[in-house]
Amino acid sequence: MLKELKPALLVFLALTLITGVVYPAVVTGLGQLLFESQANGSLIERAGKPVGSALIGQSFTVPKYFWSRPSATSPLPNNGAVSSGSNLGVTHPNLDAAVRARIDALRAADPGNRRPIPVDLVTASGSGLDPHISPAAAEFQAERVARARGLPVAQVRALVSAATQGRTFGLLGEPRVNVLQLNLALDGKRK
Repeated sequence: MLKELKPALLVFLALTLITGVVYPAVVTGLGQLLFESQANGSLIERAGKPVGSALIGQSFTVPKYFWSRPSATSPLPNNGAVSSGSNLGVTHPNLDAAVRARIDALRAADPGNRRPIPVDLVTASGSGLDPHISPAAAEFQAERVARARGLPVAQVRALVSAATQGRTFGLLGEPRVNVLQLNLALDGKRK
C-alpha cells in the first residue's frame, strides 16, 4: 500500500508547489512588472497619498462635485468588499421608490434644471461599484457644479470633455467619464 501511496503524495506535493507557489509568484511578478498600476489597484494619488481607485466608484453628495452613479452595495455605498447589484426587478416597488428618491434628490440639488435625467444617475450598476458616468450624466450636472464653484460653465464643460474617455479600442463599450478623476481636476481649478 505504501508503494501506491508514495507516487500519489509526490504528485500532490509537486502540484501544490506548482499551482500554489510557482504559478502565483510568476503571475504576481509579471503583473508588477508589466501592469504595476493595475496590479496595485489603479490607485489615484494626490500629494503622495491615495485618494481612491480609478476602478471603484465613490459617493459624492456635495453640490460642487459631480455625483457618481448610485451604488446598491451594502451596508455602505461603493463597498468593494461586497460588490453586488440590488437584484430588484423593473416591476419591484422598491426599485421604483429608489429611482423616484434619486430623481427628487437631483431635482432638489438643481431646481432650475428641467432636462431629462440620464438613466445612469438614478440606477445602480450590476456591480454597484461603477466609477464612471456617461457624458450625458456629466453634462446634466455641469451647470450645478459650475454654479456651486463659481466657475464659468464653459470651463466645467471643457473639463468634462477632457475627462471623457472613448470606447475601448474604438469599438468596445460606451464613452464614459471617471467621476473621481473629473472631481480631482475640478479641485485643481480656480475661479
